[in-house]
Amino acid sequence: MESRGNLDVAIEKLLNEEKQMRLAGDVTGTRKAVTDILQLCFEAKDWKALNEQILNLSKKRGQLKQAVTSMVQQAMQYIDQTPDLETRIELIKTLNNVSAGKIYVEIERARLIKKLAKIKEEQGLIAEAADLMQEVAVETFGAMAKTEKIAFILEQVRLCLDRQDYVRAQILSRKINPRVFDVDPTKEKKKPKEGDQVVEEAPADIPSLLELKRIYYELMIR
Repeated sequence: MESRGNLDVAIEKLLNEEKQMRLAGDVTGTRKAVTDILQLCFEAKDWKALNEQILNLSKKRGQLKQAVTSMVQQAMQYIDQTPDLETRIELIKTLNNVSAGKIYVEIERARLIKKLAKIKEEQGLIAEAADLMQEVAVETFGAMAKTEKIAFILEQVRLCLDRQDYVRAQILSRKINPRVFDVDPTKEKKKPKEGDQVVEEAPADIPSLLELKRIYYELMIR
């Protein structure tokens, strides 16, 4: 219990710092304080405290968007290091809860839903996985990379086909215009103009456009 006591003391100290920084509107200071708190919980392998702090910090009065974004992004890196499936699901649900309805973490939320749907599918709960994926309309996300959007919609289509919901699969597939696969990748990307929304890089595990084209037509044949 000694270590738990030490953790509480360390967290309490950082919570005081976080409050001062947040009330002063200090973005950098607040972000550092919240991510330090999460790091402490993670290093102590106290997953319960980690979930509690994520929820607690995100609900603070006037919490800064940048602080919430940093917390969600940091805690997402811990998901694959959880000791068991139950802890993993709990952390994903906590982050999902915190990012729900917040446009500034909508991409993170889409990735969280995708992770949760994958777990459900592995547990044989295809319908639940499909329902989860359906909650997210990635086609409206301006900052999400095109390949990541297409990959997400194709996952939605595949899960609908797996549960034999052909009507919904058809509707979802119409969100992808096949012409999108004919883009010449050798043409250089336009530099974003001042005030344009910056598009995030797709994660490393997202297939290339060519690979996505193959998946798309395979699903269409099904």
